[in-house]
Amino acid sequence: MTSDARLPVLVGCGQITVRDDDKRFGTEPALLMAESLRLAAEDAGNPKLLEAADTIAVPKGIWPYADPGRIVSQEVGAPTAKTILSPIGGNYCQTLVSDAASAIQAGERDIVLFTAAETQRSQRKARNSGKDISYTPSSAPPDIPFPDSAPEMSHPREAAIGLFAPTTWYALFEIGLRYKRGEKPDEHIKRVSELWERFAAVAADNPYAMIRDHPSAAEIRTPSPTNRMISFPYTKLMTANINVDQTASAIVCSVETARRMGVPEDRWVYIHSGADAHDHTIVSHRESVCGSPAMRIAGNRALELANITKDDIDHIDVYSCFPCAVQILASELDIPETRRLTVTGGLTFFGGPLNSYVAHGITSMMDTVRADPGSKGLVTANGGFTTKHAFGVYSTEPPADGFKYENVQEEVDKTPRRVFEPDHVGDMDVEAYTVVYGREGFDRGIVSGITAEGSRSYAVTTDTDLMTALTEEEFCGRTAQRAADGTVKF
Repeated sequence: MTSDARLPVLVGCGQITVRDDDKRFGTEPALLMAESLRLAAEDAGNPKLLEAADTIAVPKGIWPYADPGRIVSQEVGAPTAKTILSPIGGNYCQTLVSDAASAIQAGERDIVLFTAAETQRSQRKARNSGKDISYTPSSAPPDIPFPDSAPEMSHPREAAIGLFAPTTWYALFEIGLRYKRGEKPDEHIKRVSELWERFAAVAADNPYAMIRDHPSAAEIRTPSPTNRMISFPYTKLMTANINVDQTASAIVCSVETARRMGVPEDRWVYIHSGADAHDHTIVSHRESVCGSPAMRIAGNRALELANITKDDIDHIDVYSCFPCAVQILASELDIPETRRLTVTGGLTFFGGPLNSYVAHGITSMMDTVRADPGSKGLVTANGGFTTKHAFGVYSTEPPADGFKYENVQEEVDKTPRRVFEPDHVGDMDVEAYTVVYGREGFDRGIVSGITAEGSRSYAVTTDTDLMTALTEEEFCGRTAQRAADGTVKF
């Protein structure tokens, strides 16, 4: 049984959303990380937590630092702290917190500063105006290696036909979900936009959210000059909003350290459990384009390790890069889509700062369970194309038998796997499709099909009439013919 003194606990959190009129607009990510850490120390009631830290953990972002943690360590007065940099992936925020909790409980670390930031909005504005973007030099590697659980997430033959961007993959998954649920296109888009309207309602009440004007479901699903189509059936207001400058941080330590540093217990949030796994990394190998065995197995395992069921979850923040990611998670864990599924407002409306969004999910969950003592909160994290998954359970009440963590990859690897036949010629049953848009209209249609042998293949079209039909009719369940040149006919 774990000694109470070594229980890992989150003691402080801070987050910042920098708007265009903020004097901090244009501040580089590492300096924003340091600022949100100062807020986290202030939240914990003791700024000395920063200088006493032994570790600084950062998820990789879209910036050139080789070791941002080293820059942050100098800024916050912890120059001897060891640094960790995770690979790219929206899952790694939760994975890093689970890693910190495991190490603290084992006595290997004592105070871990977790921090993340992205500044795509100010960087984009600078580039568009021809200004140079400056970053503090950072070329030495971090102190502690952190391997990538799934480094290869795209097959070259998928990318060659346009299946490489999340906006395309997730739109394809969405159509597969529509067919699986037996919905007509108009029924489906109405339900999905209403789901997203509920996320927008949460963002409207969140002072850190980027979009707070609470668009209606009709506004979300209706294309307009400010809400263009991205990949059918998604408009811009159904996609992750990476055009943000945001940072979030949390301080993790042992209970004995929290007591020694004088952190009031009403600031403490215990980490009850964590679980990780990834689906088959190449999408074409998955049995279904609209399911996730890793979500199901790892999510349920996190709940089991915390000795709770889905019905015991009081608050949840589901990773919400696109509507299908939310629906797949809800389906795999048997959680009603009609319940409140976010504590931030989601990646469209709160903001989706690439790999660091879940830092905001975790810090927001800290505030949420603090305001509801004894409640249980679940944070879900997703990287890639519903590829890499991490889960964490949080509460102001301590776990009965310490923090528990498990990587369930071995079990996920046993789930069914399809053969990818990129050169298939002939009939295939359509399981999903999408139409990708450019700025001026249709770009291409992509159809995913299953052959008579159970393999998966894709075919494309640039025919305007067919692409129009794909956006108006149901093509799933039909038989398509893939030609030798990779084009599709019906």
